[in-house]
Amino acid sequence: MELFDRSKKGEHALLIQPHTGSTPEDELMEEFAELARSAGAKVLQVVSARIDRPNPATLIGSGKLEEILAMAEALEADLILVNHPLSPVQERNLEKALSRRVVDRTGLILDIFAQRAQSHEGKLQVELAQLKHLATRLVRGWTHLERQRGGAIGLRGPGETQLETDRRLLQKRVEQLQKRLQKVEVQRTQMRRARVRSALPRIALVGYTNAGKSTLFNALTGAGAYAANQLFATLDPTVRRIDLPGGHALLADTVGFVRDLPHELVAAFRSTLSEAREADLLLHVIDAADPLREERIQQVDAVLEEIGAGDLPQMLVYNKIDRLEQVLPRFERGEDTRPRAYVSARDGLGLDALREGIAAHFGLQRLVASLRLPSHAARLRSRLHDLGAVRAESHDEQGWLLHIDLPRSDAQRLLSEPDAEAIRALLPAPDDDPMY
Repeated sequence: MELFDRSKKGEHALLIQPHTGSTPEDELMEEFAELARSAGAKVLQVVSARIDRPNPATLIGSGKLEEILAMAEALEADLILVNHPLSPVQERNLEKALSRRVVDRTGLILDIFAQRAQSHEGKLQVELAQLKHLATRLVRGWTHLERQRGGAIGLRGPGETQLETDRRLLQKRVEQLQKRLQKVEVQRTQMRRARVRSALPRIALVGYTNAGKSTLFNALTGAGAYAANQLFATLDPTVRRIDLPGGHALLADTVGFVRDLPHELVAAFRSTLSEAREADLLLHVIDAADPLREERIQQVDAVLEEIGAGDLPQMLVYNKIDRLEQVLPRFERGEDTRPRAYVSARDGLGLDALREGIAAHFGLQRLVASLRLPSHAARLRSRLHDLGAVRAESHDEQGWLLHIDLPRSDAQRLLSEPDAEAIRALLPAPDDDPMY
């Protein structure tokens, strides 16, 4: 069932930026224009509209509405985009007054998500969010029902039944999607548990949309994740192994955040964001050349709090330093602040320092030693082989003699295994260990 027809018209857009006070922020208008372009629209003009007292019927006043109509006709715009949430009544009244399709901020972001979702799970999540958004606007397609209120002769008909039927079918589809997403979530949880059993630290890239997360992901992992200079280029989570000095880790690329991200999208992409929520370390990627970078950091932190990842360890990665003068690639270990790395993912600058900083965070010093295991420690021996830690081994009547080489963090994780006393004896006491 295709809910949002994508006609060839509707590409030439007039943008409305509501605001309070004297003038709107230029950055707000530019970000909204970039959202529109990311959806495939041609931006004709951005119009500011002061709304100190929002009109409950149309959001903006009648005088500004007439101005927008005249401008839309002069520019031959066939789409009106409003950088503000619209109620179903406001959206319908604006369409009637302007004789053009009207889409609010939430609808625009939903449209971008619908275009970008590639995986089966991502498409299910987008459709669910669309359906929930559409449910409040279903009456828009049945404006003829308004005349049936009085029940006059000749005006009765099956419209009310049709509307109720559509609502019932929509609710049924929502329930189907929720069940299918629950199954997908179970599968994803099983995959995450398998990664946990692999004893590799988990890292997630987070940050404001278009900060360069996917470019950094590809640079660190050698993967071919889709990366483009557009908002929400990545929707579906991608997980790859990253090589670090002294060991390995798993790195996940996640959807970018944006100011005023619709709550239904945060809920719809719960499983996507769970890669961030369940990580051992967050790499918070920041566009170093963005004049609003400090504000962006606060907005990302707010979303992380909302999804339950606000308390996780963070490392700030200032990307795109190639756009700045006199900023050298480096890693700084913060005493009272979060550690910071200055990199250019596109040019490969500062990536080695970033890897070393990550390795230091996880304490990836290596344990190189000879290990004697009794014959009944077959499970521990198997786990060491699974980790690729065994360089040589021999067997006698006392058991196995293994020559091992593995990250200290992996050795620490093996301490919960049966017969791990031999490994514990090779590790320094916590008081002497720089990892603690």
